[in-house]
Amino acid sequence: MAKTTRANSFRCTECGWSSVKWVGRCGECQAWGTVAEAGGATTRTAAVLSPGRRPVPIGEVDPTKAAATPTGVEEFDRVLGGGLVAGGVVLVAGEPGIGKSTLLLDVAARAARGGRDVLYVSGEESAAQVRSRAERIEAMAKTLYLASETDLGTVLGQIEQVRPALVVIDSVQTLASAQVEGAAGNVSQVREVAAALIAVAKTTGISMILVGHVTKEGSIAGPRILEHLVDVVVGFEGERHSRLRLVRAVKNRFGPTDEVGCFDLSDVGIIGLPDPSGLFLSTRAGSVPGTCVTATLEGRRPLLAEVQALVTPSSIPTPRRATHGVDGSRIAMITAVLEKRAGAPLTGRDIYLSTVGGVRLREPAADLAMAFAMASAILEVPIDPHLVAIGEVGLAGEIRPVQGVERRLTEAARLRFSTALVPPGVRGSAALPSGIRVIEVPDIQAAVGHLQRVAEQPRAELRPVR
Repeated sequence: MAKTTRANSFRCTECGWSSVKWVGRCGECQAWGTVAEAGGATTRTAAVLSPGRRPVPIGEVDPTKAAATPTGVEEFDRVLGGGLVAGGVVLVAGEPGIGKSTLLLDVAARAARGGRDVLYVSGEESAAQVRSRAERIEAMAKTLYLASETDLGTVLGQIEQVRPALVVIDSVQTLASAQVEGAAGNVSQVREVAAALIAVAKTTGISMILVGHVTKEGSIAGPRILEHLVDVVVGFEGERHSRLRLVRAVKNRFGPTDEVGCFDLSDVGIIGLPDPSGLFLSTRAGSVPGTCVTATLEGRRPLLAEVQALVTPSSIPTPRRATHGVDGSRIAMITAVLEKRAGAPLTGRDIYLSTVGGVRLREPAADLAMAFAMASAILEVPIDPHLVAIGEVGLAGEIRPVQGVERRLTEAARLRFSTALVPPGVRGSAALPSGIRVIEVPDIQAAVGHLQRVAEQPRAELRPVR
């Protein structure tokens, strides 16, 4: 017989972490003052039972049961590692209005057109609202079933009745179980709902997609154990005022986590972008001072993005430093390096720096392009529109190597860029593409010196860069 004992329990109100004694800081989410007494907790000691089935040698396990089935949305399949796996559970999280429901409704309709029964459960919208969106994005299918429910027991009954191959729950925070106290969305309810749905997926082989809300800090709402239980965690990113949407895999048991899917959110739905580099480049006819193109890696995919800089005399004692799409602290460091190591006259000037198309540049490989754009703006020297700059800028002014230079240059050559500024040690690689001239720059002084050499009419009132 199993023995049952009672013990005091303290639980974190933010993530659900529990402890046998009170502590001031949660051991899971590191939040202060969120651990409170949750009453008596039941501690059980399980009895030894005879197993229903014997363990199977690893060589006798059928690997085809973990094969991925494509959803029909190529960019989404790229992130998932090929498609949905039978019995796999995918958690899709993102901010409100970013396009999660639109994308998953398209995925559900494509799966239904492929001959599978699909159940789409919406706890936030009525079935009529979901159908209205499906008609707008052309996601109608005969075997796509809609349900507007917030009770977990009812949803489990509908899954047993329909027996679909794919279930989409939008969202897991809107479902509530009658067996657990509290409103829908709290830690206990999310844990119970997720555990029940995952158990159904694993026992029946149904592919399941859960939509998750995010907090104002950007993390997934609910207990942290939710991310541990599911097989794939996908993050939906994008600027509210931009049409570009990026899908990244934070966790993936069936494939890599360094793939990124690009989508275009429009009035007729969300469309995959297999070649999004053109979105991040301006379409002006001539060259303008203060613009430079760089090649960034989003996962394993190279993307060309344009950086624009504007440097003007400041009218206030403290110059402005405004950025969009780039890290402000990174720009402050590059500004200091330009002024100290290359002698660029940036003191007392406002600096505005932005990216084209709403893309966010997170990796250090874009440092050289940012520095080049600021140097071009202060010298008022246009940069060759067919030049791409790749490299990380160090505090000593050196240009450090970055990974994947060959892939970046191949993408630049494909888009007809003819010149590339790169860190030292790249020119000897055998994987460099043909048709692009590679110029190695050891430090920021050499990079700015190259800009001065190509200047046709340098400004006399600006002191030359050393």
